[in-house]
Order: sequence, then structure tokens, then C-alpha cells
Amino acid sequence: MSTASTEVVAARAGERAGPAVRLQGLVKRFGHVTAVDGVDLEILPGEFFSLLGPSGSGKTTCLRLIAGFEVPTEGHIFLDGADVTGQPPYDRDVNTVFQDYALFPHMTVGENVEYGLRVKKVARDERRSRAADILRLVRLDGYRDRKPNELSGGQRQRVALARALVNQPKVLLLDEPLGALDLKLRQEMQIELKAIQKDVGLTFLYVTHDQEEALTMSDRMAVMNAGRIEHVGTPAEVYEQPATSFVAGFVGVSNVLSGPAAAAITGSDHAFTIRPEKIRLARVEDEVGQEDCTATGHVREVVYLGALTRYIVDLDGGGQLVVTQQNLATSSMEALQVKGRAVRLLWDARLNRSVEEGRP
Repeated sequence: MSTASTEVVAARAGERAGPAVRLQGLVKRFGHVTAVDGVDLEILPGEFFSLLGPSGSGKTTCLRLIAGFEVPTEGHIFLDGADVTGQPPYDRDVNTVFQDYALFPHMTVGENVEYGLRVKKVARDERRSRAADILRLVRLDGYRDRKPNELSGGQRQRVALARALVNQPKVLLLDEPLGALDLKLRQEMQIELKAIQKDVGLTFLYVTHDQEEALTMSDRMAVMNAGRIEHVGTPAEVYEQPATSFVAGFVGVSNVLSGPAAAAITGSDHAFTIRPEKIRLARVEDEVGQEDCTATGHVREVVYLGALTRYIVDLDGGGQLVVTQQNLATSSMEALQVKGRAVRLLWDARLNRSVEEGRP
């Protein structure tokens, strides 16, 4: 994007003091099914915000409600402070990027990118200039005259992104846009997408079921489950201090112990979580430090993952813990030989995080 175009977009983001998006008591029912169940949320201007959750958690329905593709059963949607709950999609200053790209196959790349500007009756010279700027931004400036079927998946995804960005919306909605790409390309596009968002300064609302995507790109994120938000925070806060057992188990891999299994370690039956990479394997006879939590058990399974090994340990006090260790100097044979052995698990007690077992 040219310097002038970038400054216009950044200025629009900077003008807004309040939330770019605010959801108030949002409910959406489809017959007897409640897809979104009383969601309250604020997304700040210029923020890369992710809605993370499994299939059926309500995240895509929230995005469609914001876009105007669905009408809420209850609640309100505010964009830049204005209540847009009853407005149709074309009257909302948002654009959406879909997983399937939704490009016009008979149009060239340039024509696809210019399409929204043509609908708005922007003059031809300005359309071409703005399209050229945005294609440079997404590294497709040499592809203007190609058709979508002449592009790779990653290139088609960048065209879809350029077509949405060229309209300079207040909020860009992205519905699992990288889901159709292979792992390596998806990881590359995560970095590119975050860099583009930082360059243009727009508010991005990103929907995904992929924990790595949300942790990699987000300024903040909300974890959804059964139509409700269970935790809102920065990636580090959500990962290190999950509010519920669902969040602990869904964002990365985590151990959650409660009841007698928890009491055998901490003296309390209240549920707590500890991440597998925080635990170290030791010999049963090894000493325990004053700040350590400890548990003994037997290694039931060993999963060698190349850079890491995952150990599943059945605890003598009930329950099980998963431990991951880097293979800094451990071969696959050495790792596998631990299976069946009695071990002591040790970790810093200060790393235990109390969690609610249901909804917060």
C-alpha cells in the first residue's frame, strides 16, 4: 500500500477512542439450538483479535452476526460506537475474507481486487491505483492480469485479502482463511498476515479452531465453548493462566487434576492445571525441593516426537499427568526405555493454576 493509503487507514483507526467492535448480550438461536449464548465482548481499534474454539462453539456465528449475515435473537452489535444490529451487510463498514477465497474465476486478479471499488463507483484511475498499492502490499504486484486458476492456494488467499483491504473497512473479518492451506504455507501466511495487519493498522477479527494460529497472531483472543466466552486475554495470559479446565485443555496441551488426585499433591481437592513442559522426570529416590510439587507414578506410554518426547504417567495417588521433555541429548531408544518405570515428577508449585471445572 502506498504511504498515503497506509496513512489514511491508520488515521481512521486512530480516530476511534472507543471499541471498534462491541457485542452486548448477544444471543443467536436456531430453533431449539442456542449457537451464541449471551456474549459480551469489546475489540479495540487496530487490534488483531481472535475468536478461538472447537467446531460448534459459536465463533463463526458471532462473526456472521457482526458481518450482518445473521440477525441476532437478542442483544446488540456496535461498530465504532454505532448500533448496527438492524443494518444489512452492505451498510456495515466491514469486509469478510472466507476460507474458500470466494474469488470470481472469470475475472483477473486486478479485476477481483477492484470489484468492490467498482460497486462503489470509484473512478477507474483511482481503482487501478488503489488495487496496485494493495497488490504490492500482499506481494502480488506482478500478478494483476492472471486468473485465479493460475495461482497457488496461498496466492489466491492473498488476492482475497487484497480485495477486502482495498475498500479500507473499519473492521476486517476473517473466517478461518488459512484452513485450506498445507501446514508449511499456513505457518508462513500466519506471519505474513500479522505483518500486513500491523502495516495497515486495521482491526482484524480472526476466527479459527487452530490454537497455534491464535497464539501466533493475536494481540488478544477469546476462547469460546458452547456459545459462550470462557476466557479473554493475551495469548500468554490464556496459555499460562487459563480461567477454566476447558481453556486449559483446549489451548495447547495441559494437565488438569481435581478431587482426590489433586488433594494427594496439593492438599486441596480444588482443580488445578499444570502444563506438561513445566514438569520434569526424576528418579523416585530424588530429593524434593521446598518449592516443588511432587508425585510418583509409572510411565504408561512414551511418544517419541523427534524434538520432544511425551510421557504419560499414571500417578500412584490417582489420575495421570502428561510430561513433555526436549530431546537435547536423548535418542529415541533411550526415551522408549523409560516405559514401565517408576518415576518421580517434580515441578515448581508456583506454576500450578487454579481453574474452574465448568463454565466461569
